[in-house]
Amino acid sequence: MSDYLDDDFSGEKSKSQVKRELHALQDLGERLTTLKPDLLAKLPLSDALRRALADAPKHTAHIARKRHIQYIGKLMRDQDIEGILALVDQLDASTRQYNERFHALERWRDRLLDSGDAALDAFCVEYPEADRQHLRQLSRQAQHEAAQEKPPTASRKIFKYIRELDEAKRGLR
Repeated sequence: MSDYLDDDFSGEKSKSQVKRELHALQDLGERLTTLKPDLLAKLPLSDALRRALADAPKHTAHIARKRHIQYIGKLMRDQDIEGILALVDQLDASTRQYNERFHALERWRDRLLDSGDAALDAFCVEYPEADRQHLRQLSRQAQHEAAQEKPPTASRKIFKYIRELDEAKRGLR
């Protein structure tokens, strides 16, 4: 009996595991259909998959869309899934990577508002394409708004600006 259990099947995947992996590829393909064309251009995709993703909005009927997503999942089998997931996870607000990046940008904004020129110098070292004068002006305006207890409009503008810089640095824009 123990000889039967010790057979060398450890390297093979079960049918259920294979189905789970294929469904995961379909789900990833469906997520790709929601991305903007400029972001899709940055992904390492085959031409056939690019065409299928471009055709996805044309399929509006439920069963037609389902069949097309299955086709996209089939095409996803030959792709670099890790490279695709790395970019998609940075864009999806429900992922850990996105939240970590978001919190890091919030910390940068807070440092720029609290520490002044020292933080601005450190920020410009990490993001050399940043407009130092624009950031300094926005941080002064944010400090002025905080002193007068006004809504943090300038603080939001700072966050938006540094988020755009970060996305440009990461190749998301």
